[in-house]
Amino acid sequence: MIGVVGGGQLAMLLVEAGKKRDVDVVVQTAAKTDPAAKKTNQVVLLNPTNAEGTKLLAEKTRLITFENEWIDISSLLSLQNNGVSFVPKLQSIKPLINKITQRELLNSLDIPCPDWLPIPLEKSSKLEIPSDWEFPLMAKAAKGGYDGKGTKIIKNLKQLQEFFLVQREEQWMLEKWVSFDKELSIVSSRDSKGIIRSLPIVETYQSKQVCDWVLAPADINHDVDLMVKNIVSSLLVELDYVGVLAIEFFYGSEGLLVNEIAPRTHNSGHFSIDACTSSQFDQQICVTSGIDVPTPEMLVNGALMANLLGLQANYPITLAQRLDNLRAIPGVNLHWYEKEEEKKGRKLGHVTYLLNHKDALSRKKEALDILKTIRSIWPNS
Repeated sequence: MIGVVGGGQLAMLLVEAGKKRDVDVVVQTAAKTDPAAKKTNQVVLLNPTNAEGTKLLAEKTRLITFENEWIDISSLLSLQNNGVSFVPKLQSIKPLINKITQRELLNSLDIPCPDWLPIPLEKSSKLEIPSDWEFPLMAKAAKGGYDGKGTKIIKNLKQLQEFFLVQREEQWMLEKWVSFDKELSIVSSRDSKGIIRSLPIVETYQSKQVCDWVLAPADINHDVDLMVKNIVSSLLVELDYVGVLAIEFFYGSEGLLVNEIAPRTHNSGHFSIDACTSSQFDQQICVTSGIDVPTPEMLVNGALMANLLGLQANYPITLAQRLDNLRAIPGVNLHWYEKEEEKKGRKLGHVTYLLNHKDALSRKKEALDILKTIRSIWPNS
């Protein structure tokens, strides 16, 4: 048995992966209606950030992993010191739970990332913008941002001045704008023996700073593939990281730049459930529970994954009808998270479609054709 701190869709998909391995999963989450709680009979009904809840979780199993990085490491150290195995270890996660400490780590290892500056919390403090930076700029919250939340595009000097005047309790950073040709992502695992395994590198497509769809594998040359995997290996070894980790990249005229690191499974890896011999969730189950970790390999030539986000309240086609219409598309695999309420922009599920063509251009055309059909039923919100 393993424990998962968190009860959203990533935890739900972990529970489902555990069942395939005969590994029971107990989750710590706030409500019985949360996606993961619906899939398991064993729930600690306390907020995932509640350290006492994690202590109760540890009484059920001493092997614990995380759905996301929003954890208070200091409050969990006593559990780790008393024999609870957190996967990844708390000290391995610590530099990754904050975008500023992520960037400091990357800079210390000479791993390329966008130029950035921390924004002082005090409004009276001055921030000198480098002379070679031009608008627009990107502001990012150091903690807690996801799906476009915790980010702000700064288009001109007036907006920048207004942004500095806002009182903030949390720290933010300012980032030089990056022009890129592709956004790439990789999900990798490292087991207790130090063996690193990776899913195929994918290309991600965003809409309003939220992942819209993913194409696997990415159409990149061998040198970029090697560089991505070298960066992953360097980070995993430097952190002595055991578990699953995802890295998002920009790739373009400035070369390959690390955008963000997620110490967990990731939306960009969902295609692996249907398209690979071992999914990202299977990797996390195996690494956490000590099962021999298989090497994930593509079962098919390629795959499309498209997110299903909540639509506006007055959308004319009912939720049930949209789901029926998606299920009627030949070859589409629907993964529904069973969330209680459809809210605009909320991740409610995803679909995967396995691609047949061997060459990258034909495969992308095939993906775009089926994506058009999917979006005619379920538009991007």
